[in-house]
Amino acid sequence: MKHIFVSLCLVLFVMTGCKKEKSEGTDSMATTSAENKDQMAENIYQYQVTDLYGESFDFSNLKGKKVMVVNTASECGLTPQYEDLQKLYDSYKDKNFVIVGFPANNFGGQEPGSDAQIASFCKENYGVTFPMMSKISVKGGDMHEVYHFLTEKEKNGLQDSEVAWNFQKYLLNEQGELVMVVEPRTLPTDPSIVNWIETN
Repeated sequence: MKHIFVSLCLVLFVMTGCKKEKSEGTDSMATTSAENKDQMAENIYQYQVTDLYGESFDFSNLKGKKVMVVNTASECGLTPQYEDLQKLYDSYKDKNFVIVGFPANNFGGQEPGSDAQIASFCKENYGVTFPMMSKISVKGGDMHEVYHFLTEKEKNGLQDSEVAWNFQKYLLNEQGELVMVVEPRTLPTDPSIVNWIETN
């Protein structure tokens, strides 16, 4: 009887240890899964920038809206796209869609002006009313952090890209996640963009 009792005690001890080990392993897996989820959750809402008028612009205020981010220039062959951008904004601004413009002087020195000059140019020539940010760099060593997010798969979870020229468009869904990169020559009113805006 004594031997049987000792054997039973050993079995119970081993089983208890296994359960504990399994529980600890499960907890570890749950923690890792949560960490991965946090890493995957990066979106544009974490960024705050400054607009053309020196005011703070918080991307988190755009939650629930589809967003187009576009780098602009005042002296480019594609500058007339401002007109199409404004038409698109006028058509869908009340339907949870917004355009955010970032003037940049990275291509051919085609955006040489100050923020005040850019604001005046946009208003006087194209009647721009969508949000326009302070001039930044969209490539190279001084690339703005928003464009690191837009162009690096490690951050945006979709793809690596490089801004090819002025008026490249980045489309983000209602959760602030990058879903599409549109090359510069594609007009803002292209059916592929309009269909994306209209699709729930």
